[in-house]
Order: sequence, then structure tokens, then C-alpha cells
Amino acid sequence: MLPPLIEEKIRKTIERHAELEKRLSDPDIMSQPVRFRRLSRECGSAAKVVERFRLYRTLTESIEENEALARDAKEDAEIREMAREELERLQPELEAITRELTDRILVEDKDASRNVIIEIRAGTGGDEAALFAGDLFRMYSKLAERKSWKTEVIDANATDLGGFKEIIFSVSGDDVHRDLRYEMGGHRVQRVPSTETSGRIHTSAATVAVMGEPEDVEVEINDSDLKMDFFRASGPGGQKVNKTSSAVRLTHLPSGIVVSIQDEVSQHKNRAKAMRVLRTRLFEHTERERLSKEQDQRRSQIGSGDRSQRVRTYNFPQNRVTDHRIGQNFNLEHVIKEGDLEPVITAMRDHDREQQLKAL
Repeated sequence: MLPPLIEEKIRKTIERHAELEKRLSDPDIMSQPVRFRRLSRECGSAAKVVERFRLYRTLTESIEENEALARDAKEDAEIREMAREELERLQPELEAITRELTDRILVEDKDASRNVIIEIRAGTGGDEAALFAGDLFRMYSKLAERKSWKTEVIDANATDLGGFKEIIFSVSGDDVHRDLRYEMGGHRVQRVPSTETSGRIHTSAATVAVMGEPEDVEVEINDSDLKMDFFRASGPGGQKVNKTSSAVRLTHLPSGIVVSIQDEVSQHKNRAKAMRVLRTRLFEHTERERLSKEQDQRRSQIGSGDRSQRVRTYNFPQNRVTDHRIGQNFNLEHVIKEGDLEPVITAMRDHDREQQLKAL
């Protein structure tokens, strides 16, 4: 059964959903694209709660009816047995719906439907750190395949050995932000590098940033706030990719955020990609400032998401992945080589739910 406080929050969500539906039919709101899309996103999220709560109530009523039949000595023995069998079928469904509703209320992610831009950067460890960054990129790519998400590389600084000093890519699909938001932070690997002849285990690191991608209309960037530079792109080892100044560097003067993109041979395409990343970083910067003021308690419970925070260690000799935020271990072969991050994501969500329930 749902705790009373959760039911109260659900009832407020139902009221908010009705209010949003009414506001979205207002011609004045419809004429404001930014506001309309924001309210539409919130309405869609609330609609899922409304739909699941209706199912929860239906299941609860069915269970109560069957419990009464199973206890009723006046009923035929066969009817009582059928009622017990129905209870065995309905109870797991009710438990699953209860967990889902608790997640949607307590482990709420208002940006769940957003696509994300992920930035992976090699940290300490030289070439081995770059190779590890490449492993992380492939891990997320395989996760995307498993979940029918779409990935697109925006920019990459590859190394001669096949790793990445930095790679920026987007992921789009259902509930992308909800599942990938826990990946933000410092990732560490412990293994014997392919270049190591003595068999000594090395420790290397990479950082992962996960940012919800805004729509163009959500972030306004004035041309007067931008400094734009063009330069020649270069590949691994300094090899020139092209002979024209196609690479683009954008500097947002008010915030100091700098974005450099050289993935395309077209200056125009690089500029478009750079603007896309800049909007996302500005949006993330604004959101983090807001969260730091409003959600200090929540940030202390599941981690701030700061890239300097070590969140996970991948230990190859022991075939083990350890998530330090929850103190749980997972099979490395499944996680990093097959992209099976579902057990990790589920464990993080369960931990988040438990912490929120304790705070009620």
C-alpha cells in the first residue's frame, strides 16, 4: 500500500494535471511556444502518474473484493479457490505499480523526457585514461542499442591507440535523462594496460558529464555575447584533418563558457554543433544554480553529480564494478562490455527511493 504522504502528493499531482490541461487549451498559452512546451512536458509527466494511480486503485479494489470472497465461508469452495488464485496474480501487479508510483513521486525527474548530451574526458592516466574514456563511450553506445536509443557523436578528440581525450555525443529516446543522470561524476578503472609489460595494475580515470539538452527556444543567446574563432582541425598526433579553418571555438562572454568543435569538415556544421553544446551547457549551468539553492538535501543523498566526485570503479582483475554511492558491486563483463547498466540504474533508483522515504 502507498504511504499516506505519497497518496497526498499523488492527489496534488492529479489536481495539477487537471489545471495544466485547462491552461494548455488557453489560446494565450498556445501563442507562447516556450511556455507551452514547458507546460506540455509537465502535463505529460503528470499524466503518467494519473494513469498509473487509476490502475493502482483498480487493482486495490479487485484485491479487496477477492480477499472478501476468499474469506467468505458461505461461498462455494471453488469460488474461494478462484479468488485465492486471482489474489496471487494481482498482488505482484499491485506491488509493481506501488513501486512505480513511489518512484514517480519521490525519485522525480522533471527532465526525464529530455534528450541528453554526454561529455566524457580522459583524466589521470595518459593513454590508458584515453582508452578507458573510449570504453565508457562504447558502454553507453551499447546501452543505447539495448534500449533503442539513438546516439550521435558531436565532437571527438581521438588518440592514436583508439581512445579519446574527449568525446561529446548526444543520446535521444524514451526516459534517457531519467536513466543516465546517475552517470555524472568521476569513473575509475583498475587493470593491466595493454602497453604494460611487467603485468602491473594501473589506475586511470575519466569524467562523465550528463546534461539535459534544451530546445532552442529555452535558451536565448545574443550574438553580442559571443566571441567566435576559427582554426584548423587536427587529428591524432597533430595530423591535419583539413587545410581550411573549419574548426570553431565559441566563447560565451557573460558566463565564460568555451566550446570548441572540429568534428566536421564544414565550418557551418561545426558552428551549429558548437551552438548546440553551448546551449546545453548554459542550460545545465542555470539548472545547477537553481538546484544548489533548492535541493541541498537531495544532493547530499544521491551525490551532487559533480564531475570531481568519484562514483564508480571498474576493477578488471576481479571482474567487478563498484558503485561507491550505494556500496554495491556488479559484473564488469556485463556492464562495460555488454552495456548492461540496468542493474546499476535500478539499484541507484532504489537507493534514491529509500532515502526519500526516510526523509518523509
